Amino acid sequence: MTSPRLPHPITRTPYASPVPPGTGWPDDPASSDTPVARTAAQVRRLATTDDLAELDARVSVCSACPRLVAWREDVARVKRASFAGQPYWGRPIAGWGAPTTGLGDEARLLIVGLAPAANGGNRTGRVFTGDSSGDWLFASLHRVGLATQERSEHAGDGQRLIGARMVATVRCAPPDNKPTVTERDTCRPWIDLEISLLAPTLRVVVALGHYGWDGALRALTGAGYDVPRPRPRFGHGVRVDLPCGDVGVALLGCYHPSQHNTFTGRLTPAMLDEVFASARALAGIDPGRPPDRNP
Repeated sequence: MTSPRLPHPITRTPYASPVPPGTGWPDDPASSDTPVARTAAQVRRLATTDDLAELDARVSVCSACPRLVAWREDVARVKRASFAGQPYWGRPIAGWGAPTTGLGDEARLLIVGLAPAANGGNRTGRVFTGDSSGDWLFASLHRVGLATQERSEHAGDGQRLIGARMVATVRCAPPDNKPTVTERDTCRPWIDLEISLLAPTLRVVVALGHYGWDGALRALTGAGYDVPRPRPRFGHGVRVDLPCGDVGVALLGCYHPSQHNTFTGRLTPAMLDEVFASARALAGIDPGRPPDRNP
């Protein structure tokens, strides 16, 4: 069930909440014909494409976890009072950035978090967008030359990452920001495949917080990277090099820009900038300029 149509805050086009696929929402990767996974087995079957854009589309319509589907759609219909006049995306959040929705034809840097926020990404349709954590994150990415704008307000605002991509390990907003182990494992084939498709050019992964670190290590293992045992422990600024064949990635830890971390001073703008400037340099991305594809 969807709610009455409301105008998109950027384009002013009216949309129902949740947004049906293929109806023109900015950066919506899906169409009305995109196959929908409704069980964990179907996720595993559909997470087999070699086309990243098609993977984004399939992720964005996934309905495999009943609790998460109910929550994301209930939030989209009821809405927070401050956003009552806006449509809510109310669907899973696909990976966002190069090469499908960013500048540059390759992603050398991947930012990994846990899950979208109920009134953030679940509203705006873009990961790490629409809440204070996203404001901190994009401001830093802009300062170090990895984003074209200082803020990420909403899908359709013109924001683009430069040679970089971001993704959540769990694609739907969970109640209390806590997905279950079953939900995490059901969703895992999507990020495993995404990292496998990015692997030829991927050089750096930045994990936000303990949950992002754990999810990144699981996904990198699933994508074929050599992750040591016992698994490396999370820490801000920690670097672990993970080989995969002739190449590999540098995994960097970063405190999550949560309100708790930023209000208490555990994470400062300078600390965030230091991690992302290091990640940009390790990835070989010139500030403000998308990388050229290797010949």
